[in-house]
Amino acid sequence: MSTFDDAIDALRAKRWSITEAPDHVPSRPGLYAIYGDTIAWNELGLTPMPDLPLYVGKAEESLARRELQGHFAVDPRVKAQTGSSTVRRSFASLLRGTLELQGIPRNPAKPGYFSNFGLSIEQDLLLTRWIHDRLSLAVWSTPPLLETPLADIERHVIRRWTPPLNLSENPTPAPGLKAARTAMAAEAKAWRPAT
Repeated sequence: MSTFDDAIDALRAKRWSITEAPDHVPSRPGLYAIYGDTIAWNELGLTPMPDLPLYVGKAEESLARRELQGHFAVDPRVKAQTGSSTVRRSFASLLRGTLELQGIPRNPAKPGYFSNFGLSIEQDLLLTRWIHDRLSLAVWSTPPLLETPLADIERHVIRRWTPPLNLSENPTPAPGLKAARTAMAAEAKAWRPAT
């Protein structure tokens, strides 16, 4: 079996809810696939295909640190960081109306880089709650002697599955995703602190 097939099989196999994932996701490099239930697909404005991932990504160092902390904020002591997570920005953009989210600068003290918009603390918590309620995760950790670059394996999986929330390397991202992200970036640019 090829490395690509091994990755595909693992990412199709066992999934864990976000709250269960810390017991199963290793602190190793690898790929992850984010799945959503039917309600998630509907609320994102997508035709439900819950057997396919919404997003596929890679962690060059640690699946546990990047995914469980950076994207999903499974540790309540760790603040969610939409401004530092492209997949959270995609979820936020498509859930903007449903969850009543508004883009702000990821660092309100030094506004800039508006395409990397963030959310208020309260809205980040709301998005995290939605993520915990609606999404699940599958992972493939790299074997000890990986000969193929991880980025090549990720690219292969994305092109095979075309997950709707992947923008890079995906020939068919979700319709309207780029426009939704642009709208939230414009909100972040127009943001002004309360006086």
